[in-house]
Amino acid sequence: MVVSHERKQRLKPLLDKVPPGFIVDTPWLRAQGLDPKSIHDYVARGWLERVIRGVYRRPLPEGVQSAHEPSWEISLLSLQRLMEYDVHLGGESALDFAGYAHFLSLGGQPRVHLYGAVPSWLRRMPMQTQVIVRQRKLFGGDPIGVRDADRQERSSGPMVDVWRWPVKASSPERAILEALDELPHVASFENLDRVFEGLTSLRPKQLMALLTACRSVKVRRLFLVFADKHQHRWRKHLDTSKIDVGSGPRALAVGGKLHPTYRIYVPEGLVPPKIARTPSDA
Repeated sequence: MVVSHERKQRLKPLLDKVPPGFIVDTPWLRAQGLDPKSIHDYVARGWLERVIRGVYRRPLPEGVQSAHEPSWEISLLSLQRLMEYDVHLGGESALDFAGYAHFLSLGGQPRVHLYGAVPSWLRRMPMQTQVIVRQRKLFGGDPIGVRDADRQERSSGPMVDVWRWPVKASSPERAILEALDELPHVASFENLDRVFEGLTSLRPKQLMALLTACRSVKVRRLFLVFADKHQHRWRKHLDTSKIDVGSGPRALAVGGKLHPTYRIYVPEGLVPPKIARTPSDA
Protein backbone atom coordinates (compact mmCIF):
# COMPACT_ATOMS: atom_id res chain seq x y z
CA MET A 1 0.00 0.00 0.00
CA VAL A 2 1.41 3.41 -1.00
CA VAL A 3 2.06 5.84 1.84
CA SER A 4 1.23 9.45 0.98
CA HIS A 5 3.93 12.13 1.19
CA GLU A 6 1.91 13.96 3.85
CA ARG A 7 1.69 10.84 6.03
CA LYS A 8 5.43 10.24 5.63
CA GLN A 9 6.11 13.78 6.78
CA ARG A 10 4.05 13.21 9.94
CA LEU A 11 5.34 9.68 10.54
CA LYS A 12 9.08 10.40 10.57
CA PRO A 13 9.01 12.95 13.44
CA LEU A 14 6.79 10.56 15.40
CA LEU A 15 9.19 7.65 14.92
CA ASP A 16 12.15 9.89 15.77
CA LYS A 17 10.56 10.88 19.07
CA VAL A 18 9.21 7.50 20.24
CA PRO A 19 11.78 4.73 20.74
CA PRO A 20 10.62 1.18 19.92
CA GLY A 21 8.69 -0.30 22.84
CA PHE A 22 7.80 3.06 24.41
CA ILE A 23 4.22 4.27 24.85
CA VAL A 24 2.28 7.47 24.21
CA ASP A 25 -1.33 8.47 24.78
CA THR A 26 -3.99 10.08 22.62
CA PRO A 27 -3.46 13.66 23.90
CA TRP A 28 0.24 13.40 23.03
CA LEU A 29 -0.48 12.02 19.56
CA ARG A 30 -2.98 14.79 18.90
CA ALA A 31 -0.38 17.33 19.96
CA GLN A 32 1.84 15.88 17.21
CA GLY A 33 -0.86 16.69 14.65
CA LEU A 34 -2.57 13.30 14.40
CA ASP A 35 -6.35 13.19 14.34
CA PRO A 36 -8.33 10.10 15.47
CA LYS A 37 -8.56 8.79 11.90
CA SER A 38 -4.79 9.03 11.43
CA ILE A 39 -4.17 7.26 14.76
CA HIS A 40 -6.50 4.45 13.68
CA ASP A 41 -4.68 4.29 10.34
CA TYR A 42 -1.26 4.08 12.04
CA VAL A 43 -2.49 1.16 14.13
CA ALA A 44 -3.93 -0.59 11.07
CA ARG A 45 -0.60 -0.24 9.26
CA GLY A 46 1.37 -1.56 12.24
CA TRP A 47 3.20 1.68 12.94
CA LEU A 48 1.58 1.81 16.38
CA GLU A 49 0.14 -0.90 18.65
CA ARG A 50 -2.92 -0.28 20.80
CA VAL A 51 -2.14 -1.23 24.41
CA ILE A 52 -5.39 -0.10 26.00
CA ARG A 53 -7.96 2.49 24.99
CA GLY A 54 -6.15 5.77 24.42
CA VAL A 55 -2.62 4.35 24.86
CA TYR A 56 -0.32 3.19 22.07
CA ARG A 57 3.13 1.64 21.76
CA ARG A 58 5.67 1.86 18.99
CA PRO A 59 6.37 -1.75 17.99
CA LEU A 60 9.77 -3.30 18.53
CA PRO A 61 11.79 -4.28 15.45
CA GLU A 62 11.13 -7.71 13.99
CA GLY A 63 13.05 -10.45 15.75
CA VAL A 64 13.28 -8.57 19.07
CA GLN A 65 11.39 -10.36 21.79
CA SER A 66 9.49 -8.38 24.41
CA ALA A 67 6.91 -9.00 27.08
CA HIS A 68 3.33 -8.46 25.91
CA GLU A 69 2.78 -6.03 28.77
CA PRO A 70 4.86 -2.82 28.97
CA SER A 71 7.15 -2.80 32.01
CA TRP A 72 6.73 -0.13 34.66
CA GLU A 73 10.17 1.24 33.71
CA ILE A 74 9.09 1.77 30.10
CA SER A 75 5.78 3.24 31.24
CA LEU A 76 7.48 5.65 33.66
CA LEU A 77 10.14 6.78 31.19
CA SER A 78 7.43 7.32 28.57
CA LEU A 79 5.50 9.47 31.02
CA GLN A 80 8.56 11.48 32.04
CA ARG A 81 10.57 11.85 28.83
CA LEU A 82 7.96 11.72 26.07
CA MET A 83 4.66 12.94 27.47
CA GLU A 84 6.32 15.18 30.10
CA TYR A 85 4.09 14.31 33.03
CA ASP A 86 5.42 15.76 36.28
CA VAL A 87 6.03 12.49 38.15
CA HIS A 88 9.01 10.87 39.81
CA LEU A 89 9.98 7.49 41.21
CA GLY A 90 10.06 7.64 45.00
CA GLY A 91 9.92 5.86 48.35
CA GLU A 92 10.91 2.20 48.49
CA SER A 93 11.01 2.04 44.68
CA ALA A 94 13.65 4.78 44.49
CA LEU A 95 15.67 3.01 47.20
CA ASP A 96 15.43 -0.21 45.19
CA PHE A 97 16.45 1.65 42.03
CA ALA A 98 19.47 3.16 43.81
CA GLY A 99 20.77 -0.26 44.79
CA TYR A 100 19.19 -1.01 48.16
CA ALA A 101 16.98 -3.86 46.91
CA HIS A 102 18.86 -6.43 48.99
CA PHE A 103 17.68 -4.62 52.12
CA LEU A 104 14.02 -4.77 51.06
CA SER A 105 11.67 -7.72 51.33
CA LEU A 106 10.52 -8.30 47.75
CA GLY A 107 7.87 -10.94 48.42
CA GLY A 108 4.34 -10.61 47.09
CA GLN A 109 3.21 -8.55 44.12
CA PRO A 110 5.88 -6.05 43.01
CA ARG A 111 4.98 -2.43 43.69
CA VAL A 112 6.19 0.81 42.22
CA HIS A 113 5.79 4.09 44.09
CA LEU A 114 5.21 7.18 41.94
CA TYR A 115 4.87 10.75 43.20
CA GLY A 116 3.16 13.54 41.30
CA ALA A 117 0.75 13.80 38.39
CA VAL A 118 -0.13 10.71 36.37
CA PRO A 119 -2.86 10.12 33.77
CA SER A 120 -5.91 8.12 34.81
CA TRP A 121 -5.12 5.38 32.30
CA LEU A 122 -1.94 4.37 34.14
CA ARG A 123 -3.92 2.32 36.65
CA ARG A 124 -5.57 0.44 33.78
CA MET A 125 -2.29 -0.56 32.19
CA PRO A 126 -1.77 -4.35 31.99
CA MET A 127 1.31 -4.70 34.20
CA GLN A 128 2.46 -7.29 36.71
CA THR A 129 3.41 -4.41 39.01
CA GLN A 130 1.02 -2.64 41.39
CA VAL A 131 1.28 1.12 40.87
CA ILE A 132 1.01 3.23 44.03
CA VAL A 133 0.58 6.95 43.32
CA ARG A 134 1.10 9.65 45.93
CA GLN A 135 0.75 13.42 45.80
CA ARG A 136 3.81 15.46 46.73
CA LYS A 137 2.31 16.67 50.00
CA LEU A 138 5.24 15.53 52.15
CA PHE A 139 7.39 18.40 50.86
CA GLY A 140 4.60 20.73 49.80
CA GLY A 141 5.29 20.17 46.13
CA ASP A 142 8.97 21.16 46.53
CA PRO A 143 11.10 19.00 44.16
CA ILE A 144 14.04 19.08 46.58
CA GLY A 145 15.98 15.83 46.34
CA VAL A 146 14.45 14.73 43.01
CA ARG A 147 17.18 14.07 40.47
CA ASP A 148 17.96 12.39 37.18
CA ALA A 149 19.13 9.00 38.42
CA ASP A 150 22.24 7.52 36.85
CA ARG A 151 21.31 4.63 34.61
CA GLN A 152 24.40 2.78 35.78
CA GLU A 153 22.76 2.28 39.16
CA ARG A 154 20.46 -0.43 37.94
CA SER A 155 19.77 -2.43 34.79
CA SER A 156 16.10 -2.12 33.85
CA GLY A 157 15.91 -4.11 30.65
CA PRO A 158 17.54 -3.91 27.25
CA MET A 159 15.29 -1.36 25.58
CA VAL A 160 15.66 1.11 28.46
CA ASP A 161 19.43 0.69 28.63
CA VAL A 162 19.86 1.15 24.88
CA TRP A 163 18.30 4.61 25.03
CA ARG A 164 20.10 5.55 28.24
CA TRP A 165 17.40 7.96 29.38
CA PRO A 166 17.80 8.90 33.04
CA VAL A 167 14.85 8.32 35.36
CA LYS A 168 13.58 11.16 37.52
CA ALA A 169 13.79 9.65 40.98
CA SER A 170 14.17 10.63 44.60
CA SER A 171 17.67 10.65 46.01
CA PRO A 172 18.16 8.09 48.80
CA GLU A 173 17.86 10.95 51.32
CA ARG A 174 14.41 11.93 50.04
CA ALA A 175 13.34 8.36 49.26
CA ILE A 176 13.82 7.15 52.84
CA LEU A 177 11.59 9.97 54.12
CA GLU A 178 8.93 9.12 51.54
CA ALA A 179 9.17 5.46 52.59
CA LEU A 180 8.81 6.35 56.27
CA ASP A 181 5.62 8.24 55.41
CA GLU A 182 4.13 4.88 54.33
CA LEU A 183 4.46 3.39 57.83
CA PRO A 184 2.76 1.41 59.18
CA HIS A 185 0.13 0.48 56.54
CA VAL A 186 2.09 0.20 53.28
CA ALA A 187 5.73 -0.07 54.35
CA SER A 188 6.98 -2.26 57.20
CA PHE A 189 9.20 -1.36 60.14
CA GLU A 190 11.26 -4.50 59.57
CA ASN A 191 12.03 -3.67 55.93
CA LEU A 192 12.95 -0.05 56.63
CA ASP A 193 15.12 -1.10 59.55
CA ARG A 194 17.10 -3.23 57.09
CA VAL A 195 17.29 -0.32 54.67
CA PHE A 196 18.74 1.92 57.38
CA GLU A 197 21.51 -0.60 57.93
CA GLY A 198 22.71 0.14 54.42
CA LEU A 199 22.30 3.92 54.42
CA THR A 200 25.89 4.52 55.40
CA SER A 201 26.70 7.27 52.91
CA LEU A 202 23.80 9.71 53.12
CA ARG A 203 24.68 13.39 52.76
CA PRO A 204 24.05 15.34 55.98
CA LYS A 205 23.52 18.70 54.21
CA GLN A 206 20.83 17.22 51.98
CA LEU A 207 19.28 15.42 54.95
CA MET A 208 19.07 18.68 56.90
CA ALA A 209 17.47 20.46 53.95
CA LEU A 210 14.94 17.66 53.50
CA LEU A 211 14.15 17.25 57.19
CA THR A 212 13.47 20.97 57.58
CA ALA A 213 11.35 21.01 54.40
CA CYS A 214 9.41 17.87 55.39
CA ARG A 215 5.87 18.70 56.53
CA SER A 216 5.28 15.57 58.60
CA VAL A 217 6.18 15.47 62.28
CA LYS A 218 5.67 11.70 62.17
CA VAL A 219 8.27 11.28 59.44
CA ARG A 220 10.81 13.55 61.11
CA ARG A 221 10.47 11.67 64.41
CA LEU A 222 10.69 8.26 62.74
CA PHE A 223 13.78 9.22 60.79
CA LEU A 224 15.57 10.25 63.97
CA VAL A 225 14.44 7.07 65.74
CA PHE A 226 16.07 4.93 63.04
CA ALA A 227 19.08 7.23 62.74
CA ASP A 228 19.76 7.03 66.49
CA LYS A 229 19.51 3.25 66.43
CA HIS A 230 21.97 2.74 63.57
CA GLN A 231 24.39 5.59 64.37
CA HIS A 232 25.96 5.94 60.94
CA ARG A 233 28.74 8.51 60.67
CA TRP A 234 26.46 11.10 59.10
CA ARG A 235 24.22 11.11 62.22
CA LYS A 236 26.61 13.29 64.25
CA HIS A 237 26.44 15.98 61.55
CA LEU A 238 22.67 16.47 61.91
CA ASP A 239 21.70 19.47 64.01
CA THR A 240 18.56 18.20 65.72
CA SER A 241 17.96 21.60 67.32
CA LYS A 242 16.91 22.80 63.85
CA ILE A 243 14.54 19.87 63.23
CA ASP A 244 11.00 20.45 64.51
CA VAL A 245 9.75 17.22 66.08
CA GLY A 246 6.62 18.75 67.58
CA SER A 247 5.35 18.00 71.06
CA GLY A 248 3.28 15.34 72.76
CA PRO A 249 3.26 11.58 72.16
CA ARG A 250 2.20 10.12 68.82
CA ALA A 251 0.60 6.69 68.44
CA LEU A 252 1.81 4.72 65.43
CA ALA A 253 2.65 1.06 66.04
CA VAL A 254 -0.16 -0.89 67.71
CA GLY A 255 1.18 -2.43 70.90
CA GLY A 256 4.46 -0.57 70.46
CA LYS A 257 6.72 1.11 72.96
CA LEU A 258 7.02 4.84 73.55
CA HIS A 259 10.39 6.11 72.38
CA PRO A 260 11.67 8.24 75.28
CA THR A 261 13.33 10.89 73.11
CA TYR A 262 10.98 11.30 70.15
CA ARG A 263 7.70 10.41 71.89
CA ILE A 264 6.32 8.08 69.25
CA TYR A 265 5.10 4.50 69.68
CA VAL A 266 7.28 2.16 67.64
CA PRO A 267 8.18 -1.56 67.76
CA GLU A 268 10.20 -2.42 70.84
CA GLY A 269 13.34 -3.10 68.81
CA LEU A 270 13.55 0.58 67.90
CA VAL A 271 13.53 1.76 71.52
CA PRO A 272 16.74 1.89 73.56
CA PRO A 273 16.41 -1.43 75.46
CA LYS A 274 17.27 -0.25 78.95
CA ILE A 275 14.56 2.37 78.99
CA ALA A 276 11.89 0.75 76.84
CA ARG A 277 8.46 1.57 78.24
CA THR A 278 5.00 0.23 77.63
CA PRO A 279 2.05 2.51 76.82
CA SER A 280 0.93 2.24 80.45
CA ASP A 281 4.24 3.80 81.53
CA ALA A 282 3.63 7.00 79.58
